Amino acid sequence: MSEPATKPRPQFRNLGPAQLMSYRLPPAAKSSILHRVSGALLFLCLPLVIVPLFGQSVHSPESFEAMKTWVANPLCKIVLLVLMWGYFHHFCAGIRYLTLDMHMGNDRESSQRSGAVVIGISLALTVVFGLKLFGAW
Repeated sequence: MSEPATKPRPQFRNLGPAQLMSYRLPPAAKSSILHRVSGALLFLCLPLVIVPLFGQSVHSPESFEAMKTWVANPLCKIVLLVLMWGYFHHFCAGIRYLTLDMHMGNDRESSQRSGAVVIGISLALTVVFGLKLFGAW
């Protein structure tokens, strides 16, 4: 009797930062990862930034003026710009996932295209509203 041939087992090794940075993810994967990041960002900033700013803006005219001067700070504007991107991306990606749940655009090409469209639209909306935030018009 002969011994059965054994297949070589696959070897899984730990990946370092250099290997992780060289991966090229498709647009659908990038959109999915950014959807999770934007959701976590919005969830964490809701009680820390969004609700206190809203509360101060509607409390009294004096507190509204104080909030206005605080929001005029460039660092605060950058934080608000990141929150705007998070909202726009989460909203657009949510619409994409609703269409995928209705079994529309499930093939590979449509999925990659819709992922790229979500990233593009969210960045374009962020640029438009960011220009308004920084006083371009």
